Amino acid sequence: MSNEFFQAHPPRTVLITGAARRLGREIALTLAKEGWQVAVHYRKSAEDASKTVADCVRLARVSASFYADLNDETAVRQLLPDVVHYFGHLDAVVNNASAFDHDTAANFGFAAMEKHMRSNVGAAIVLSQLLADHLRARCAHGVVVNLLDQKLWNPNPDFLSYTLSKAALEVATNMLAIELAPHVRVVGVAPGLTLPSQMQSQEKFDKLHKLSPLGHSSSAADVAATVSFALNNNAITGTTLMVDGGQHLMAFKHDFSLM
Repeated sequence: MSNEFFQAHPPRTVLITGAARRLGREIALTLAKEGWQVAVHYRKSAEDASKTVADCVRLARVSASFYADLNDETAVRQLLPDVVHYFGHLDAVVNNASAFDHDTAANFGFAAMEKHMRSNVGAAIVLSQLLADHLRARCAHGVVVNLLDQKLWNPNPDFLSYTLSKAALEVATNMLAIELAPHVRVVGVAPGLTLPSQMQSQEKFDKLHKLSPLGHSSSAADVAATVSFALNNNAITGTTLMVDGGQHLMAFKHDFSLM
C-alpha cells in the first residue's frame, strides 16, 4: 500500500498498564500480533518491560516502555502525554495493573484502602479522562478496558481493600461509559483464577483452576482475547464481560490465594 494510505490510517496505539509481566504481557503480545502499537507501562519490572517491548517489536509492531507509579497522580497525568508524544496518537487504554495486598476486616486500615483506591481506581479514571480529552481533540473514537475480578459477583471476606477498589472500578466503568460517550467506549473484563500467585504452588493452582461449572477457569490467552474483542466491537460499552469458566456462579468462602 502507498505511504499516503498509512499516513491516513496509522496503526492503532494502546497503552497497557502493568504490561511487563504476567497477564499484562499476554495482552500486549496478543494486541501486537493484531497490529497494535503497544505502550508497555511498568513500575518495578524494568527488565521485564524491556523484554515485552522487544517481543512486540519482533512481531513487527512499534513498542516502547513507560515508567510510572500509579499511586502518584502527577506521574499518572504525565504518563498519557508521554505515550502520545512518542507514538503521535493513542486509541485505547487497558487498565490492567493492580495493587493486590491481603487484608480483611480484622486488620483493615485507611492506608491500605487508600493505596488500592489510588492505583486501582484513581489511576484508571485519570487515564480514561486524559484519553477522552486526546480523542476529542482528534475528533476520534477510542476504548478503555478495565480489568476487574469475578469475585465481585462471588464475594468473600479476603483482600478487602483490593475488592473494594475493584467494586469501585466496576461502578466507574458504567459511569465513565455514560460521561465519555460518544468518543470513548468503556468496558470491563472480569477474569477468574488465571495465573498462579506467589501464594500458590502449581499443583494447588491446577486444582483450584478446575473449580468452575466448565471444569476450568480462564487462561491468560482467554483474557487477552476478550480484551481484544472489547477493543474491536464498537457496540459494547458500560458492561463487564465475565471470563472465568463460570466461577462467579459458585460460592467460595475464601479467596483462591488462601484456599
